[in-house]
Amino acid sequence: MIRAARALPLLLVLPALLTACGTEKARSGPEPAASGSGRAAAGSSQEPASGAPGQAELDERLRALGIAPELVYVTEVPGFTVAQQSIGVNGDDGFSVAYWAKNGAVLHLYAERGSAADCPQGHVCRAPAKGQVVRLYGEKVAPDVLRQAADALHRPTPGELVPLLPSPRTATAPVQRGDLPPNGDGAPDNSVPGSS
Repeated sequence: MIRAARALPLLLVLPALLTACGTEKARSGPEPAASGSGRAAAGSSQEPASGAPGQAELDERLRALGIAPELVYVTEVPGFTVAQQSIGVNGDDGFSVAYWAKNGAVLHLYAERGSAADCPQGHVCRAPAKGQVVRLYGEKVAPDVLRQAADALHRPTPGELVPLLPSPRTATAPVQRGDLPPNGDGAPDNSVPGSS
């Protein structure tokens, strides 16, 4: 009975925690460039807002995730929003991201080293630089929308990249655990007080 009473608060909080998972809102598109051109040039070193990380810091954060900064590309398609949880590594050091629409359509973008000559059927491929290929694939996405996404492909500005990346890790010291014994082999102490 005592163990059940201890588990009850956790069981009451668990539905709230599960409901909150994955509810962060993503941006619906890139931020406009300050120059008024609608988008900074590919590879632009546009000045970030004060207090915002610079391109060198963003590149370091990408490398920490295993992503080569030169393989990061984004697109913009009306009605599609970045799926924040989809951002990650593709292959050895490439980049992948998905965009979703309210009608259930999903647009996948994969950037990696390679050639557009081997473009899989149903994908739209672009070779934005020598030795790089970006593949776009869609679920419930019309072919013309895929081509529109491929035409809007570009390297992200720092303002577009900041919301895509997880925040930098601030903790530098190891986390102190209270369940490790002061001597012995360091195995956790999983005993429950008051039980034998």
